[in-house]
Amino acid sequence: MGATKSAARAVRRVWQQVAEGVYRIDRAHVNCYLVVTPDGMTLVDAGLPDSFSGLRVVLASFGAKPSDIDAVVLTHGHFDHVGMSSRLTHEHHVPHFVHDEDRKLARHPYRYDHEAPRAGYLLRYPKAIPVIAGMATAGALSVRGIEAAGALHPDQPMDVPGRLVPVWSPGHTYGHCGFTLPGSGILFAGDALVTLDPYTGETGPRIVAKAATADSERALASLDALEATGARTVLPGHGEPWQQGIASAVSAARAVGAE
Repeated sequence: MGATKSAARAVRRVWQQVAEGVYRIDRAHVNCYLVVTPDGMTLVDAGLPDSFSGLRVVLASFGAKPSDIDAVVLTHGHFDHVGMSSRLTHEHHVPHFVHDEDRKLARHPYRYDHEAPRAGYLLRYPKAIPVIAGMATAGALSVRGIEAAGALHPDQPMDVPGRLVPVWSPGHTYGHCGFTLPGSGILFAGDALVTLDPYTGETGPRIVAKAATADSERALASLDALEATGARTVLPGHGEPWQQGIASAVSAARAVGAE
């Protein structure tokens, strides 16, 4: 009985239903989200390589398998958002989409611009040590790039299950886009706004540290586009969902400012 309860708790830590038809998969403080509709399934971001086990558990809970996913839409091309992409593409033939400005990054997910050198961050922010260590254990150091289609245009509903609408929010990367799920009040914020910064270990709404952000001034300006969605629920790329509305999240992030 004890082993059974432990296994159940482990599964709950890997995934949770956050809204009707929306499932969060959390591995090593990296989130991706499965959107399930009557027309099919769309995965928002592809996490880390070890996120695959959580994805399979979610899919199995309603009798599906990875090849049943119709599309993966990427908020951006960093290594911790394309971790399952190579496997989903080559083994399960799932198409991927990202903004044109991040197609090259998705192919080479470690070659990204950042404003501050990463060396010394863990000395300055020891709270980030278990976060970064967990990401490494989950495959963050061995991610393969992906060839994603650039058929993703801000404010235009995508031809994928859920009809997700890209929200142009560059700064963290040059092609970053969040996504709204029409009729749900949900915003998939990616790393344009997070509730856990992996590089500092700090929690609460904020933009990501300069160690992983290409242009923090632009990232702060992009909060306007997120706020304009009027979303009630914010689902970030890192950290816990924010249920108090996008306006309060943006206000908090602006108060924190750039690290």
